[in-house]
Amino acid sequence: MGKVKIVTDSTADIPAELLQKYQITVIPLKVMIENETYQDGVNLTPEAFYNKLDMMNSVPATSQPTPFEFETMYQRIREKAGEEISILSIHLSSAMSGTIQSAVLAAEAVKEEVSVEVVDSLKASYAVGILVVEAAKLAAQGAGIEGCRKKLEERKEETSVYFLVDTLEYLQKNGRIGRASALIGSLLKMKPVLSLNRDGEVYPYRKARGKKKAVAVIQEALEHQYGTRPVHIGVSHAQAEESGQELLEAAEAVLNSRSSTLTKIGSVIGSHTGRGTVSVAVTPAE
Repeated sequence: MGKVKIVTDSTADIPAELLQKYQITVIPLKVMIENETYQDGVNLTPEAFYNKLDMMNSVPATSQPTPFEFETMYQRIREKAGEEISILSIHLSSAMSGTIQSAVLAAEAVKEEVSVEVVDSLKASYAVGILVVEAAKLAAQGAGIEGCRKKLEERKEETSVYFLVDTLEYLQKNGRIGRASALIGSLLKMKPVLSLNRDGEVYPYRKARGKKKAVAVIQEALEHQYGTRPVHIGVSHAQAEESGQELLEAAEAVLNSRSSTLTKIGSVIGSHTGRGTVSVAVTPAE
């Protein structure tokens, strides 16, 4: 069967220490700012991006890696391994990006050299990352490609994500607000708790009046879904570390947490959500 290597993209917002620990390979998406193209997380840090965002009059454009870039990465991983391997390539929701399509085309192109399984996470930011890390743990324990893929598909169904934005402007302008679009007018007067549906699209989970009540709505939803079941918790934030820490502590207060991660939202996801966004992702730990 050979070993399993894990690939994801930069929108998974996985902290560097976890990438290194579990040997996860990341392919960057791109951000276009004032005729300059940057690679998410490579030559554009979250801090630098949000500083640029504050000075822009328009919303940044983003783009997925090309099939050729994926091909090159898959081949490099195979060559570096020096042995028979399989690649599990896990990416941002296809409802938000063409990244999956590029990965699928590349997997077909290199199938004679290396076996690549492409998975649509139907998630974004660390909701992708938390799934990737769990898959990487299995691979590190020696699980084969079928075992990793099976567990990943199970975890996709059991992983929840809720997030709060300071403004719906970026989601609206980028067309990423999905089925929530009809409610923009009413939501602007509230603090919407947003989530992702089974198709990987943004939708309004519930409206709340103010941040404190919005966090309470998230706590109630998480406690109802997971109860005392052991879980992993991940919170990502867009230049809002204090709010991110508060959301993490709120989730830990009602859940049986086996591990928790606080990470930064990078430039691609940040282009669609804006500064101040906080998101919590939860997946079972058993």
